[in-house]
Amino acid sequence: MIFDKLKKFDIVFDSPEVDSAPVFSSGDVVSGRVVLDLSAESRLDSLKLHAEGFAKVHWTESRSAGSSTAYTQNYSDEVEYLNRREVLLQADNGEVTVLPAGRHEFPFSFQLPEETLVTSFEGKHGSIRYWVKVKLHRPWATVRKIKKEFTVIEPIDINTPTLLAPQAGAKDKMARAWYRNFGEVSITAKIDRKGYTPGEVIPVFAEFDNSTSRSVVPKAYITQTQTFIARGTMKQKRAVVGTLCGDIVGARSRETWHGRAIKIPPMGPSILQCRIIKVEYMLKICVDVPGTSKLCLELPLVIGTIPLHPFGSRTSSVSSQYSVNLEWLRMAIPEQPEPPPDYSSVVTEEEAEQRNNAVAPQPADDLSGILERPLMAFLQEFRFRPPPMYSEVDPNPEPLNMRRRCMTC
Repeated sequence: MIFDKLKKFDIVFDSPEVDSAPVFSSGDVVSGRVVLDLSAESRLDSLKLHAEGFAKVHWTESRSAGSSTAYTQNYSDEVEYLNRREVLLQADNGEVTVLPAGRHEFPFSFQLPEETLVTSFEGKHGSIRYWVKVKLHRPWATVRKIKKEFTVIEPIDINTPTLLAPQAGAKDKMARAWYRNFGEVSITAKIDRKGYTPGEVIPVFAEFDNSTSRSVVPKAYITQTQTFIARGTMKQKRAVVGTLCGDIVGARSRETWHGRAIKIPPMGPSILQCRIIKVEYMLKICVDVPGTSKLCLELPLVIGTIPLHPFGSRTSSVSSQYSVNLEWLRMAIPEQPEPPPDYSSVVTEEEAEQRNNAVAPQPADDLSGILERPLMAFLQEFRFRPPPMYSEVDPNPEPLNMRRRCMTC
């Protein structure tokens, strides 16, 4: 039997590191070999390779068409990113190929598309996967198949003007009970840039003004939103991936965060270039307002793969100073921190209602400029300005009377 003769059928990718799966990006060459180990002489028709890459989404929703009629609505879509075929073994005259017993290796190599690919992803309602599939055809036998996935990570360099730009905002809400106002709670916050990489610490500069008669507790969260889009409808899954709890702000008092640190845990990068799957991150700074819903200020984040250069710009140099000054805080974070809260505990009721009724926006044909979108931030209301460059302020200014004496001379 031919099944008894085939002892091993495997796909092995070439990797620069031993015992480590390779990682690719657009334009890279994927190479490896197909291994056949035969226990006896075997006759083969062909050995063919097919490399594919797809983004796919699928979910179902129950709908009602009346008091006694219900049906299930299916939503699905897919985008193809890779389609390569290669014949590894096949006789030119259409006859069979006889291989002796033993180990046989058939090398393969193909280049990924030069245009931007999308990072590999696994979600509840969709995935982005890349794989190599090999089919072994033999006379009078079923086709043997083997499939092995490989990882693609599309680089996101945070050393760009858009991702190095500071993010800031302000928000306030009135505390009410029985149509009576009990004062206002306001949040003003800023972070030094938009782009970060996993493992970094985000210094949060914020001011909480509590004009009510009750104490409040400010908190900060890093949230991840996975968006799946099909047939003009979207499905979202949100989760909290990082938390920071501040000190109690007493009644009619004010609290200031001078760079309170929240650490970014290990997690996948942002996915912004896919038409049907997006992974976005947000820093939410929240306060529970007495007598009303939660007050939350959102600052957008982009999680990249290429870390910050130490002296790329004024912003990056300031950021690196924060990283050095707050390095000890990383050591203070426990190895197994408490699990983050559920997303429903940090989102306001108005936001939840709006997002549940949201309809997917029509995607643009060109998504290359998605990072250039205008930011809804209130920079003019932020009270903490970044420190000036060393060239803007003289660290040793001369006294005014000395300047006048020199001018008269």
